[in-house]
Amino acid sequence: MVEVAEMIDPASLVTEVEALGARLTRAREAVGRVIFGQHAVVERTLITLIAGGHVLLVGVPGLGKTKLVETLGAVMGLDARRVQFTPDLMPADILGSEVLEEGADGRRAFRFIKGPVFCQLLMADEINRASPRTQSALLQAMQEHKVAVGGEIHPLPAPFHVLATQNPIEQEGTYPLPEAQLDRFLLEVEVGYPDAAAERAMLLATTGAEEVKPQPAMTGAELLAAQALIRRMPVGEKVLDAILALVRGARPETTGIEAVRKHLAWGPGPRAAQALMLATRARAVLDGRLAPSIDDVVDLAEPVLRHRMALNFSARADGVTLADVIGALKASIA
Repeated sequence: MVEVAEMIDPASLVTEVEALGARLTRAREAVGRVIFGQHAVVERTLITLIAGGHVLLVGVPGLGKTKLVETLGAVMGLDARRVQFTPDLMPADILGSEVLEEGADGRRAFRFIKGPVFCQLLMADEINRASPRTQSALLQAMQEHKVAVGGEIHPLPAPFHVLATQNPIEQEGTYPLPEAQLDRFLLEVEVGYPDAAAERAMLLATTGAEEVKPQPAMTGAELLAAQALIRRMPVGEKVLDAILALVRGARPETTGIEAVRKHLAWGPGPRAAQALMLATRARAVLDGRLAPSIDDVVDLAEPVLRHRMALNFSARADGVTLADVIGALKASIA
C-alpha cells in the first residue's frame, strides 16, 4: 500500500469507513427518492462532495440539475444557494460589495455585505453565460475558499462546493470557461435523459397533490469529517500506477499511445491525478469498500479527464471525439 503521512490504526479506520459508508448509503437513498433516473449523476456528484471538490454538470435544460443541487443541500445539511449567470452579472453580484454607511454619531464607514458565494453549496447555473470577468470572480473562491474585496480577505464557510451547470446545445451568446477554471472542477459530469421507467416514476411523483421532500441524512460537520477520512484511506500500488499511467498517457508530448499523440492538442496536468486519487477513494466508500480498485480508475477516467484535454484539428477532421481518445487510454490500463 502507498504510505500516508500519519500512522493509521487499521481497525479504527475500518470502523470509520464502514460508518461513513452507512451514512452515505442513507444520503444516496434520500436523494434517489427525489431525483429519478440519474443514478450515475447522483453518484458522481456525491463523489465530488466527499472528495472536497467542485463539479460541472453538462446537460440540456429540464433534466433536474437545479433540483439535484437543492436536494443535495437538504440531504447533506448544507446552506445551498443559487446564482443564475447572465451576461450582465457583475463580480460584486456574486462576491458581495462594500457600502458606505453613516452611524448615529455622523461618522461614515464601509461595511461589507456578503454575496451569495458565502454559502456551503453554490449552484452556478449556466456558468458560461456570464462574462469572463464574472467567471473569474469564482476562481479564488473555488481554489482557496476565500475572496478578496476592497483589500480585505474574507474566508468562505466550510465546507464549500460549487456545482456549476452548462447547456451543451446552446452556445450562442456564451463565454466558454478558460482552461484554468475548468481545471478547478474535480469532475465534469454529463447529465442525460432518464430511461422510460424512471421518467414514468417521476411523472407520478411530481404531478400529484403531494411532492416528496428530501430528508436530511448528514450534516456539514460530518461531510468535513468524511473529506478528512477519505485522505487517510490507503491506495494500492497498482491503483496508483494506473492513475499515473492514465494521466501521463494523456499528454501528447510524452505518451506512447498513438490516439493521444495524433489527436490531442494538450493533455491534463498533475491536478487530474490528484482528482483521480481522491475520487477513486470516494467511490470505494460509496460502494462499501475499504480501498479503491483499478475499476474505479477506469470508471472515473472520463469525468476527470474530459474537461482537461483538447482535440486538435486532425481529430476534428477525422471525426474523432474525446470519448474515443479516453477509451484508448482506459484500454491501456485495463
